[in-house]
Amino acid sequence: MRDTTAHKNDVFLPYMRDVVRSEQSLRELNLMWRMIESSARMNYLTETKAILQTMAATRAGFDQLEYELVSSLVHEKCANVLMEIGTKAHYVIDIVVRNLYERTADVGFLATDRDLCEFVSGRQNDPEAIHTRLLAYRSKYSVYDEIMLLDKDGNVLMQIDEHAEVEGSIEPLIAQTLESDGYVETFRATDLRPGKQKALIYSQRMLDPATHAVVGMLCLCFDFETEMHGIFESHRDQDERSNMLLLDSENRVIASADPLWVPVGAIVPVNPDGSMRLFMFGGRKYLIQTFGAEGYQDYMGPPGWQGQVMVPVEVAFMEEGDRSSMPLAPSVAEGLLSHAETFSPPLYKIMQAAETIQRVVWNGQVMTAGTGDNLVQLKSVLEQISETGNRSNQLFSQSIANLYETVLSSSLRGTEFMSHLLVDLLDRNLYERANDCRWWALTPALRNALAAPVQTEAMVKDITAILTYINSLYTVYTRIFVYDTSGRIIASTLLAQIGEDRAMVGTNIGPVTLQSAMALAGEQDYHVTPFAPSPLYDARPTYVYHAAIRHPDNAKTIVGGIGIVFDAAPEFSAMLHGGLNGKAGTTAFFINRLGHIIASTDPSRPVGTLLDIDPVVLKQKNGYSTSTITIHDGCYASMGCTVTSGYREFKVSDGYQEDVIAVVFESFGEVRERVPSGNKTATTLESSSAECGGKQFATCFIDGNLYAIPAGQVLEALPGSNLLPMTMGGFEGRIGMLAYGHDNEEKKIIWVFDLGYMVRGRLTEITRGSQIIVVQHGDQSIGLLVDELHGVPEFSDELISPTPFSRHDGGTLIPQVIRANQGKVLIQVINLDYVYSTLKAGEMPCMPEPVMEDAA
Repeated sequence: MRDTTAHKNDVFLPYMRDVVRSEQSLRELNLMWRMIESSARMNYLTETKAILQTMAATRAGFDQLEYELVSSLVHEKCANVLMEIGTKAHYVIDIVVRNLYERTADVGFLATDRDLCEFVSGRQNDPEAIHTRLLAYRSKYSVYDEIMLLDKDGNVLMQIDEHAEVEGSIEPLIAQTLESDGYVETFRATDLRPGKQKALIYSQRMLDPATHAVVGMLCLCFDFETEMHGIFESHRDQDERSNMLLLDSENRVIASADPLWVPVGAIVPVNPDGSMRLFMFGGRKYLIQTFGAEGYQDYMGPPGWQGQVMVPVEVAFMEEGDRSSMPLAPSVAEGLLSHAETFSPPLYKIMQAAETIQRVVWNGQVMTAGTGDNLVQLKSVLEQISETGNRSNQLFSQSIANLYETVLSSSLRGTEFMSHLLVDLLDRNLYERANDCRWWALTPALRNALAAPVQTEAMVKDITAILTYINSLYTVYTRIFVYDTSGRIIASTLLAQIGEDRAMVGTNIGPVTLQSAMALAGEQDYHVTPFAPSPLYDARPTYVYHAAIRHPDNAKTIVGGIGIVFDAAPEFSAMLHGGLNGKAGTTAFFINRLGHIIASTDPSRPVGTLLDIDPVVLKQKNGYSTSTITIHDGCYASMGCTVTSGYREFKVSDGYQEDVIAVVFESFGEVRERVPSGNKTATTLESSSAECGGKQFATCFIDGNLYAIPAGQVLEALPGSNLLPMTMGGFEGRIGMLAYGHDNEEKKIIWVFDLGYMVRGRLTEITRGSQIIVVQHGDQSIGLLVDELHGVPEFSDELISPTPFSRHDGGTLIPQVIRANQGKVLIQVINLDYVYSTLKAGEMPCMPEPVMEDAA
């Protein structure tokens, strides 16, 4: 395993300048520790035996830490890039498949259009009317750049693209289509679309309305180039470091975000397994992610199509201004780090290793505390230990911060991109709904029936049959209905019943909706009801799309309307779950500008409830995306948000406005109420404060404040995890026992007391960073629980002052305070004599009552 990791480091490390800098700094410190160890051995004395053991442990820890830190940074950065490009690759194929699914329904319905079928069969001879009808279809379904009608011999009877006229075709898809019951999907070069390298055509045979004999075929030509350009422009890398591609089953590029970089027609390497390795293409090494289609509504898309994103390794890890560097409250930052074991195991291992080395260095400094004559010979060694220990702590903190930032950056970019993807899926889906209702309103049979003075039973039966057929093709609607100018529903389907919906026939649509539908100015206009509970959707909230049905002889006269009820619950749910792609610990929502939930993956927050979210998010501009670290459901989380911006003309230039915001949360773990261990930069002691020849103290953190214990009374520090919790009926504050003793020595059991409890009057929460300082008074030893270790500095007498609560008899917990860094940092000195005497008397040491009240 280590060999594999080492190989990965060798491959990727040359491209990660920030990691290389960390590695160099670690190696320099490692070398310094080796030099200090060598100096200590050359000055070997009895007193240096413990120091040499500490040096050996420190050096071994450094070797391991250097390897683990570099490996973790390399792994996290590679995983970050692969996640980011993988999300985009998955999006490319997913959005294409969802779009093309709609085309399969379109061609199936339009191929049965009575007017078109009569024209192809020769029963109708008004080419101008047919041309106008096809243009009307194209004006609503703008994803097509050509619509063609052909007879059985391949002669083109009608087309709408005036710039690429075709008289006839010998294309093999003609015979294939005429022999097929359903649609035929073709993507290749064809004489039906001259001038195009390849064309994506959906074709279906057409039948004579009277004899049902095959008379010809319909071809819907998808505007493939424009559609792919829109997908790439919407989600391509703004820094142009990566390229988004669509591939066929032979791994050949059929669409490229940058064709000058990776041209259409090129065969490229693929990475369907998501392996963390490099691939060579065109003389450059790439990280690649490849995804095949997962399907939508049982449609898998053209066989073998894949989405892919490629990023050259030399630019994949470019340092950039990162959004994760946003200021976080210290309590949030500490709380997030406390969950490192869950959201980033490598980060957790590094933190553990760094804390172990810091403790070893701290213990080494404690062991050297004293003024013996022999130790004067090691003065330079001891000074080096102190200086190098401080440098090590700073480097560990910076390295952990770098890895921490990498992990958070990955999550922030991921949630933001997911939210962008979700609003894109939403706009594209609802665009189709606006098209459907407007086109179906132009159905001649519907126009003729509603224009009649009275709708006979036969007319209603025919209308219902038409609506039922449409609903069987377009299953995203639970109900399709038509109504007259009074708003009375005269025919309706119900998808669940696969036929007529008698319960709705005879009922009326609402007056506000009726007024809006009857006021629609032209056939390009439509009306959408607000997202709210509707009797047409079993009192559940949804959108209902309406278009006016116009008189066949006078388009200005409205004779009724058509309504289509969008099956919002499963469709929106599928969008959200599809966008999340099964990512654990992640939830997603669609909300409106008021924060009301339109769709949710969180069962505890159903549709219609209010999502507690920053009001700033609700006021974001259309198309704007953002991400941040927040607290959601009592957990730390990254949140990504994007506001809809429309698709093609939908919500852009068609007059319809209904903003939806996609919100994605990725949870890191529950909020932990603990005070961070102070500002490490602010508590770094200046050289003028830490003076040689003064009194030496072992310093530590409690609730973010610094405390000091005379170093001569400290034996060493051990991890808080070594505590054996038990009270044996003792008083509060005595929290357990500790097995204490060095190697080859018999372990002895000592009591452990909560120093934080003595200071503030409440028990300390034991965390990953908690430490137990073993102190000695005479021949007795006890352990004191603290939050974190700090250092072992020396202070001159003039920096040490008595506190207001100090007593001449020494009967106070904190009799002195150290004014470090020119008085900017105050360090409270613990009186161990008072601690021992109070414990011996069977009481718990504590601060004076006024101080305890302030701490509480």
